[in-house]
Amino acid sequence: MTPRDLARTQRGVVAGALGAAVLAAALLWFAWGPGARRVPRIDDGAERLGFALRLDLAVLLCLAVAIGRVATQRFRSAEDIGGSASLSESSAVRQSRAILQNTLEQVVLAIPAHLALASVLPPDRMAVLGALVLLFVAGRIAFAAGYPHGAPGRAFGFVLTFGSTGAAIAGAALLAP
Repeated sequence: MTPRDLARTQRGVVAGALGAAVLAAALLWFAWGPGARRVPRIDDGAERLGFALRLDLAVLLCLAVAIGRVATQRFRSAEDIGGSASLSESSAVRQSRAILQNTLEQVVLAIPAHLALASVLPPDRMAVLGALVLLFVAGRIAFAAGYPHGAPGRAFGFVLTFGSTGAAIAGAALLAP
């Protein structure tokens, strides 16, 4: 890759990241403000964690879909049916495994972040958790769809996912007593 190509790719990544950051900020602002009235107030700590865990089923679904995609592609391909221990691997499975790996990493970070935030959010701001899960799912869809288009194609989805999880971590840290 030439320096010019690198610079062009980096500009694409920055553009995708900025778009994701703006969208996430707008949705989280709405969930904190006007959208907060759409989700019932939850005062009990155990109920708040249960609410977060139920929402995070959608996060786990993203992981299940990524696992299923790799499994299906391996099942349908003579080159890939031997699994990850095989000597060769198709580019389709290699790409799906990369998406799966990134999704697993994101899930491992997101669920504890959502639980931590649920434990300290004001009881009338539970809509923020729904917004975070929505951003996670949309981010995973965008990441997978953009993956064939390189780093600029992945950037929007990656930042939508990772940025919203980062916001959950920061929010939990700021709101912690």
